[in-house]
Amino acid sequence: MIQLARAPRLVATDLDGTVVRSDESVSPRTMAALKRLAAAGVILVGATGRGPRLLDMCRNDVPSADFLVLGQGAFVYECRYDDTVVELADRSVAGEVLLEALHLVEAEVGPVRALAEPADPERRITGDPMPDWPWPSVVLDTAPREVAFTGPMVKGYFISDEFTGPELLVAAQDVVDPTLVTVTESGVGMLEVCPVGVTKAAGIQVVLDKFGIDWSDVLVFGDATNDLSMMKAAGHSVAMPNGHPWVQAAATEIAPAGNNDDGVAQYIEELLELL
Repeated sequence: MIQLARAPRLVATDLDGTVVRSDESVSPRTMAALKRLAAAGVILVGATGRGPRLLDMCRNDVPSADFLVLGQGAFVYECRYDDTVVELADRSVAGEVLLEALHLVEAEVGPVRALAEPADPERRITGDPMPDWPWPSVVLDTAPREVAFTGPMVKGYFISDEFTGPELLVAAQDVVDPTLVTVTESGVGMLEVCPVGVTKAAGIQVVLDKFGIDWSDVLVFGDATNDLSMMKAAGHSVAMPNGHPWVQAAATEIAPAGNNDDGVAQYIEELLELL
């Protein structure tokens, strides 16, 4: 039995690890539940760390979404009009700033492998060799750091052979000034370094401002530490049982099942009975 006391005006969900299964698919049941939610008049937002070069993939995963928040909150797209996408927010960070953050992190934890994701989608994600890159469909280029980290960037990826993603996050928070960049981690073993002030909550705020909706009328689903900002801001938050302990501790409640067993769909199906 879900613990939600009232129906939300806006629902935001993380993608990978939340509605996207381990095989990188979204089940028909979850697709149907999200479609019914949107049809009931609830504004649906997909919020992900994926950058804008994966916009089409995100639209395929959550085709019922009215809005997509990408790049950990740096990019916001309105996609309610068939094939028309309207960009509402676009934030980038200079590659040189990411390099400065990289030097601070390496001074604290030792050598890491680093990649830069250019804001220009025609440029590949580039940097150090990355044999264990978790997204094989995204092709990487190898180049010296002074070449890779030039121009406007979506974000940087730092990976350590000695530290987990959450451990890198804690270390980076100790040494990187939050007025330089924002650091986060999305559950795949790497630190993500983003423009100042960029969080999923900040991206969702763009949508809330458009409709005059308060966070008290927002329901969110998430599983990884990059979801913490929206979990803490929302009036009601649901963590996945496969999620990070920090996220579960911050959530109002835990979903009835994990991402491989349609936990979000199960929750929404109960929610729809309240609408």
